Amino acid sequence: MPIYALGDQVPRIHPDAYVHPDAVVIGSVAIGAESSVWPMAVLRGDFGRIEIGERTSIQDGTVLHTTTQWPTVIGDDCVVGHNAHLEGCAVENRCLIGSGSTVLNRAVVRAGSVVGAQALVPEDLEVPPGHLALGVPARLRPLNGGVQNEWIDYGVREYRGNARRYRNELRRIDAEEKRP
Repeated sequence: MPIYALGDQVPRIHPDAYVHPDAVVIGSVAIGAESSVWPMAVLRGDFGRIEIGERTSIQDGTVLHTTTQWPTVIGDDCVVGHNAHLEGCAVENRCLIGSGSTVLNRAVVRAGSVVGAQALVPEDLEVPPGHLALGVPARLRPLNGGVQNEWIDYGVREYRGNARRYRNELRRIDAEEKRP
């Protein structure tokens, strides 16, 4: 897996985290225990820091970046869907960030919230705890606490299990086929 230091900025990846060989991690990035980073995800901590809590999945094609003024911080037990883009924002614990969504500088997604697929959370928007953010730009509405908790629990559980499976079972077969 391509993991790069950039000058004195060195990624810190917990030994129990899983980073897929085709993900890219650069610079000031911290990844917590039992978290996972999937193929083609790019975590580029060159201008500032990126922090990922425990048991959080960063799915395929997602881009996490940061600015010098605003770090990108994602809490524990979060699911960040495929092809999302998060930059200079904060996502608190137990959130679901939908596939293809964008969360921009200084935005805050509070605990237990869901950002819907393809939504745009613009700069400076705060998604209150237990809310759903939908649309471009995102419109907010309260969620029924039980529903999003089930979605989040399911996603966290599935990706923790999938990371264990990949750690134990993934093997590259094109390299095996070229051996004499």
